[in-house]
Amino acid sequence: MIRAARPIVACIGVLLLLAVRVGAHSGPPYPIVSGRVLGAYNISIWTDPDTTDEGTPAGRFWIEIGSADGKTAIPAGTQAAVSIRPLDREGPTHDGRAEPVKGNVARQFVALLMDHEGPFAVHAAIDGPLGRVAVDSKVDATYDLRPAPWLIALYLFPFVAIGALWGKVLLRRRRRG
Repeated sequence: MIRAARPIVACIGVLLLLAVRVGAHSGPPYPIVSGRVLGAYNISIWTDPDTTDEGTPAGRFWIEIGSADGKTAIPAGTQAAVSIRPLDREGPTHDGRAEPVKGNVARQFVALLMDHEGPFAVHAAIDGPLGRVAVDSKVDATYDLRPAPWLIALYLFPFVAIGALWGKVLLRRRRRG
């Protein structure tokens, strides 16, 4: 009995390790501003607005900055800043400066705290050698509704157990034949 349980325990361990890795991603971002031309800029804002209770900044924003004419390169001094505030209740405004992604000023990222579910106003300001512009939008923040990593392992357990038993039966047949 103990020898038969070893492969099952090993499979459960592997599944738990994989489930932890799965928990690192919380869904694809989506656009809240898409191709809006303001001044000399063409701006798109993508977001993944996750809410957290432990105070981690899970509201992620990517600001894509292009030139209005599509030909001019974005100068190195261009900086984006994003601020959010709740629309459904009184609450603090959270703001932050976006940082270039992999040194590319045309694509910048910032993570902000979204402390509850509900609508948030989003204000993005772009400032640089081509001028200063601002764009407003809104987003609904939600909790990540996927099951916890340990639940994924629990859900997969029956399938792994059946596979282990089937493998055991196949090995027995092979030894007898």
